[in-house]
Amino acid sequence: MTDLSIPPASTVDLDLEGMSCAACATRIETVLNRLEGVEASVSFATEKATVRYAADKLAVEGLLAAVRDSGYDAHVAVEGVLRDHAAAHRAALREVGLAALFTAPLLLEMGAMFAGGHGLLPAAWQWLLATPVQFWSGLRFYRGAWAALRGGGANMDVLVALGTSVAYLYSSAVFAFGLEGHLYFEAAAMVITLVLLGKYLEARAKAQAAQALESLVKLQPATAWVERDGRLVEVPIDTLARGDAYVVRPGDRVPVDGRVVSGESAIDESMLTGESMPADKRAGARLFAGTVNRGGGALACSATGLGRDTVLAGIIRMVAAAQASKPPVQKLVDRISAIFVPVVVAIAVLTFAGWWWFAGFAAAIVPAVAVLVIACPCALGLATPTALMVGVGRAARAGILIRNADALEGAGSIDTLLLDKTGTLTRGTPQVTDVLPVAGIEAADLMALAVSLENASEHPLARAIVEAPQAKGIRPRALEGFTAHGGRGVSATLEGAPLRLGSPDFLREAGLAIDDAVLEALAREGKSVVGVARGERVLGWIALADTLRETTAAALARLAKMGIEPVVLSGDNAAAVGAIAKALGIARWKGGVLPAGKAEEVAALQKAGRRVGMAGDGVNDAPALACADVSFALAGGTGVAIETSDVTLMKNDLAGIADAVALSRATLARIRQNLFFAFVYNVLGIPLAAAGLLNPVVAGAAMALSSVSVVTNSLLLNRWKAD
Repeated sequence: MTDLSIPPASTVDLDLEGMSCAACATRIETVLNRLEGVEASVSFATEKATVRYAADKLAVEGLLAAVRDSGYDAHVAVEGVLRDHAAAHRAALREVGLAALFTAPLLLEMGAMFAGGHGLLPAAWQWLLATPVQFWSGLRFYRGAWAALRGGGANMDVLVALGTSVAYLYSSAVFAFGLEGHLYFEAAAMVITLVLLGKYLEARAKAQAAQALESLVKLQPATAWVERDGRLVEVPIDTLARGDAYVVRPGDRVPVDGRVVSGESAIDESMLTGESMPADKRAGARLFAGTVNRGGGALACSATGLGRDTVLAGIIRMVAAAQASKPPVQKLVDRISAIFVPVVVAIAVLTFAGWWWFAGFAAAIVPAVAVLVIACPCALGLATPTALMVGVGRAARAGILIRNADALEGAGSIDTLLLDKTGTLTRGTPQVTDVLPVAGIEAADLMALAVSLENASEHPLARAIVEAPQAKGIRPRALEGFTAHGGRGVSATLEGAPLRLGSPDFLREAGLAIDDAVLEALAREGKSVVGVARGERVLGWIALADTLRETTAAALARLAKMGIEPVVLSGDNAAAVGAIAKALGIARWKGGVLPAGKAEEVAALQKAGRRVGMAGDGVNDAPALACADVSFALAGGTGVAIETSDVTLMKNDLAGIADAVALSRATLARIRQNLFFAFVYNVLGIPLAAAGLLNPVVAGAAMALSSVSVVTNSLLLNRWKAD
């Protein structure tokens, strides 16, 4: 029995069956949206419907019934379970193979027709060969047409079934009753065969477009190693609970999100961040499901996220939702698709009537059938969603998670980027920048005392000193009487001499002489300063600052070339913000800005006609992120940022924003190209067919190739590479 359990917030994804073109998707979407409290989006390319509904007014069974009443089938999609594209390929290959087998001999008659003659193949043989193609291979078109008409709509199946039936039935009448006239068995059979070939190639291409999502799903491990009775045992991951212990051996994938309890190793997180270099992990570090232990050590871990709650599961949901969403440009296509098929049928009827009036019944068949076949809206329906699927998938592989199609389209149009300082332009943690001993004191001796004093502290400045490059190789010395003084500093005794380390005010309290000129120079650069004293003498100063990421300057230079102006808004003090802005060459900046003030800045820029992007950490920048046209979060894989931002950069690197903008523009360019070719194809093809200048067989081949060309053009996005 189908599991009808649904995700929270009354949202459900439906797998759809029976769609043959964009008109089908439009029909299903219209039917669902007519239901009270329902907001549905249907994608022809992904064959999915994402439905938000009022659970107190409608059950999920009602949604399924509405789809089935409209002539299609649906069932609730199971998270993490993808369609078997290989099975669909095999079925499509069997269909087109059988049709081609019976149609191949009819090519003789077609060749004779193009040479100006006919009759190479007896009429009876033509009928015997064409009949199984028409009613066996073509059965899917009759079923689809009947389902669409029964549901009150019309789709590509209607066009194919109507066009080939006219040609087949007319030819059968001529053959059966010995009437004068040309036989069009070869045209009907070839159109069906070519359409089936197009559907097969289309299915293969759509599967290629979906490979990014499939590759993410395959990253989810099925088992984990746990220690039982002193030995490692492999167990299914669904038996783990939050807080359970597990082990990640060298070469293994991390089974669930967790924290390292003990051990050291290097983890390949490229599937999340796009970063090729493994990240060092030790006690306290976060681990993410699907990443790989590339180091030589085993890690003992504690589970923090399982099932739907892992970062990888969140990424899969986001990629799937983005691929199924629709950018604003698709709305025009949907409106056209809704009326396209009825308009084409009307044009075909008028074409038939006109040719019958002026040239006779037999002469009217070919142009009318050609109109029906050439006008298939498949290319139009695939133009946007296939490019979107490939673009979103390619972004995911580069560590860029795009929430929906609106975000993808919007990212390419921003002209102003507001940037938080801490954690966005900078690393987000203090680093030692200067070691300034007084005369007669060596820098190494100053750092040795500082490391000894700060070794036991967990304060961010203390950890920065202990882990500084200048502290490498220093062994902390044993101290006596260690005391922490409320965040102002620490004190201890070494070999009978009192030691102090802390802020300038902390040292002043002990009556020590302070050189204010040195402190003022460092303060102008936005740096924090701690001093080290022994006895009655200050030995020197250590300056710390939240330093720029190595890639920030290059990323901002790329954005400037794209025509995007950077503006820094930070709650930090003006001196620190100004120093960072000056170092990066950013002209517009403001410090001491509260969260509400950032949102006001966004609104002011939008009022001035700017398209505003906002980059922050997704928490204290939340108001501005919500107001911006597109929000970017440098998440490092945090669940909060994934759930709140339009675009999440799994690698803490501003270069990801430039990549997202570049990929957005590349994807939109493909969509525009696809729509241009699809529209031009139909605009030019229908008049040519109506004028009798297009044979139905040629029209069928062109129709099939148009869909494949649109999808192939979209697949070229897979070649996109970050600069």
